Amino acid sequence: MAARPAFHLFGFPIHVRPGFLVFLALIVMVNGTNLGLWIAGTAAAFTLLHELGHAFAARATGARAEISLDFLAGYASFVPTRVLKPWERAGISVAGPAVQIIVSVAILLAMGVHPIDPRGYGASAAAVAIWWTGPVMGALNLIPVLPLDGGHIVLAGLDRLIPKRSKTVMLWFSVALTGSFAVWVMLNPTFRGLSFFVIFPLLVQLQMLFGGRSTGAGDDRPRAAAAAGEAHAWATGDVGQIPAGLVPSPWLRAHQQLGHGQPDVARQVLLADFSETHAPDWWPPETAPPEQLRSLVALLPRPLPTGRVYSEHALATILLRIGEFDDAARYAAASFDKVRAPAMAITVARAAGGAGDPATAVGWLHDALQAGADADVVAAAMDGASELAPLRSDPRFTQLRAVVDAAA
Repeated sequence: MAARPAFHLFGFPIHVRPGFLVFLALIVMVNGTNLGLWIAGTAAAFTLLHELGHAFAARATGARAEISLDFLAGYASFVPTRVLKPWERAGISVAGPAVQIIVSVAILLAMGVHPIDPRGYGASAAAVAIWWTGPVMGALNLIPVLPLDGGHIVLAGLDRLIPKRSKTVMLWFSVALTGSFAVWVMLNPTFRGLSFFVIFPLLVQLQMLFGGRSTGAGDDRPRAAAAAGEAHAWATGDVGQIPAGLVPSPWLRAHQQLGHGQPDVARQVLLADFSETHAPDWWPPETAPPEQLRSLVALLPRPLPTGRVYSEHALATILLRIGEFDDAARYAAASFDKVRAPAMAITVARAAGGAGDPATAVGWLHDALQAGADADVVAAAMDGASELAPLRSDPRFTQLRAVVDAAA
């Protein structure tokens, strides 16, 4: 259901992103062949070990987990099957750095190297690499700022004190602490070379703080105007209410060509849109009559066309609207396999619900969360999608709904 992993280890899917390999190559370039290879090798090994600690701890709570290794970081994503207690979430966060520190210290002791005294690790390139990528990086990960594990540990405690504001408070604290440290690093010539490693987490914190926020009620107006203009055009044939900067959807234009007795032109209009690479400038036909959409889908070749993700999502949603649940599920799942778009996972879940397969529907809602879907978006689908209505009394569905509520 998710992107294909590079391999499995202890039953966990392991994804190795290109950025991780680039990061290891940069380590070798900066530190030279001998020391660089040791640092790159131990960084890869301890990063994987660290994430396995998280994954095993998550599995102990019943959650499904997978591991991704990416530029400057690894992360273990997991989807709980129940609402986790704060101490359980803190335990998952602690497990990664704890395993990393314990194993690396044990290796250093076995090598006869003092794991704390800096004078004890200078004997060999191997010892230097293990010391930096093991206990040092593990300890740094326990600094109480997000997105580090130390920040998540503190966040789990704050959830009990200020549950609705805990993440916002923790993010502001993280930004203040990291920003202050970044200023100190940039003003200190000795440590100025480390600026990137401080600024990078600061940018991540700012994105976490502001990236998912709506800046005001007016944010939804352009979307509402686009949807209203497309709907009006389908109802009346008048495209004059479509906002400036947008065009009628290819589905509307194909419908018009079909109405003029030009099915081949209509087909080409639809196919051409899938090959576009620019940002979409049209709104999907959310209110178009299903029978008219069905006539247009019948024009498409089989297998169904693929290309721009936005266009694929529009087609998958149209397949839902016309009741082609099996086609919608297969098409959206294939799209998700290429690009982990949470909206596609939700579409598969809706299709599975429409086909009467609650287990698959709940599984794909889990996948949507795992792919980064906002809990509020998943909640809206669970509450509002007609295809999921029959599932709302299913224990698996209600259990997931509780997990989503806790994450919102």
